[in-house]
Amino acid sequence: VQLQASGGGLVQAGGALRVSCAASGRIFSLDNMGWFRQAPGKERDFVAAIGWSGLTTYYADSVKGRFTISRDNAKNTVYLQMENLKPEDTAVYYCAVIREWPKNPFDYWGQGTQVTVSS
Repeated sequence: VQLQASGGGLVQAGGALRVSCAASGRIFSLDNMGWFRQAPGKERDFVAAIGWSGLTTYYADSVKGRFTISRDNAKNTVYLQMENLKPEDTAVYYCAVIREWPKNPFDYWGQGTQVTVSS
């Protein structure tokens, strides 16, 4: 499986950003997918997950109400729309295939995308 995240950048606090992750090498439409993030010096944390059909989602408490996960199975892509960003959202964001719903991923991490939120 190959996972390529993109769309990160520098944004001011209160701003918005959308990151994307293109997947290949698996039948994407059958996989539950998730977003995780890792801040400098910290462990990788769960952010959000979406079921294979797109109808079921699950969020970490820290992002609930601000982030929205979605997917386009025709494009083999999962998205994370981030609103009202805070400096503590600064991290490298990764997507992953969820092994056990909702937040236990397969241990494969493609290239992440850096999100930096300035205060």
